[in-house]
Amino acid sequence: MSAPSFAERCGIHDSAREAACRQLAALIEASGIDRVRLSWCDVHGQLRGKTLMAHAAVRALREGVGMVGTLMLKDTADRTAWKVFEAGGMDDLPGFAGAANLVLLPDPQSFVALPWQAGTGWLRCQPWFANGTPVPLDTRRVLQDALAALSGTGHGLRTGLEVEFHIYRLLETPAALSPQAAAWPGPAPEVAMIHPGYNLHAEALSDMADEPLAIVMRTAQALGLPLQSLEIELGPSQVEAVFDATDALTAADQMVLFRNGVRQALQRAGYHATFMCRPPFPNIMSSGWHLHQSLTDLASGGNAFVRDQPASGSTPLDARHTLADTGAHWLAGLLDHAHGMTALCTTTVNGFARFRPNALAPQSAIWGADNRGAMLRVVGAAGDTATRIENRAGEPAANPYLYIAAQIHAGLDGLQRRLEPPPATLTPYAEHGSLLPTNLPDALTAMAADPVLVRGLGPAFVTYLDRIKRHEAERHAQAEDQVEFERREYFARS
Repeated sequence: MSAPSFAERCGIHDSAREAACRQLAALIEASGIDRVRLSWCDVHGQLRGKTLMAHAAVRALREGVGMVGTLMLKDTADRTAWKVFEAGGMDDLPGFAGAANLVLLPDPQSFVALPWQAGTGWLRCQPWFANGTPVPLDTRRVLQDALAALSGTGHGLRTGLEVEFHIYRLLETPAALSPQAAAWPGPAPEVAMIHPGYNLHAEALSDMADEPLAIVMRTAQALGLPLQSLEIELGPSQVEAVFDATDALTAADQMVLFRNGVRQALQRAGYHATFMCRPPFPNIMSSGWHLHQSLTDLASGGNAFVRDQPASGSTPLDARHTLADTGAHWLAGLLDHAHGMTALCTTTVNGFARFRPNALAPQSAIWGADNRGAMLRVVGAAGDTATRIENRAGEPAANPYLYIAAQIHAGLDGLQRRLEPPPATLTPYAEHGSLLPTNLPDALTAMAADPVLVRGLGPAFVTYLDRIKRHEAERHAQAEDQVEFERREYFARS
């Protein structure tokens, strides 16, 4: 009798997964795929992994592939935030001392053929310890755990992505490829804009930017992503992609795949895409990631935020004019934990520059009825099956698994404690009673001080995330040229 495979020792390999592995092996052989990228999403929302030859990738479906554990300990400059080779340096993170190996185990159902690279497939992975136990620091697992907790209430989460980002034309061979310019991190590319901006949704600007937008469209569609629209945003060289709503875990997976795919496909065509909130140029407009969310009743499949009629005596400033009781409690939970959530929604030093008056970005923990200046925008009406809450606090560089997990833990607390939201705002930039954190260190402090988020995410994970992000914030504070810091660390890599 043969020894159990690594996937079997992890307790996830059953007859259905074995059938999926066999089916994928046949597909790879029939389609002429000669190499497969095995990737996982790091704490910053970036894909990392290895490229295996086809036969090795098929073997890795059951046995996994090793990766150095320090990849989970990197800040945005790829610097390890722990002293992994010093005695006691890893006491708070068992299993990572000495840069020990982890094992990436692919999901056979996640396979896609990359449209921009012939003969190349892609598989989503998650890290495991060598003894077959899951790595709790894996951000996808953090979201899976949050969704499992939510399902205990009979609900699932449905989310829709609305993502702003910038596309530029590369002017020359990236300076980062010059041996004379090698640095850690390397220099940012020189670029030109694809449209001049300040003409929102202008058809002429859409035509001017047609070539890169067409690449984005074809890439997203070839990856099987439910792209709904591509739009010209207000800022210079800024665009927006909107996706159909789907279940939360799928939406997070799609966000990771979209960012990675469009950056690579555009770079091959001479363009640079960045999901950095505020690229380092004059007169730029910040990019946001607006996360639309509603709860699904797992028994009926219906939208649990929808109510048949406005509550008696209510006005549009009352949550129950639009939302069912479940939606009102969820809204109140998001407001109650807004400060602690901020570090999970806006995750870079750069992203906090977006929180300014009249910038279609939030300043305070308030909600509004279809009001884009509020942190939480309630969209819909009684009887409207598309009724939802839009959180506008996120930046497009955020890790999607953490962004969405934060919504679940906050909203779930609102449900369980039956919290009640205050009236809606009409003047989101005139109310300052509950200002959101204005910098990354303060946001991290607020996260660590929120017992609901700490319990939901896990104390060890909160400590881990706090250390990595403070490492980044401290280096930014100490930088002689903070603009150049952000160019190298965010514009070139995010």
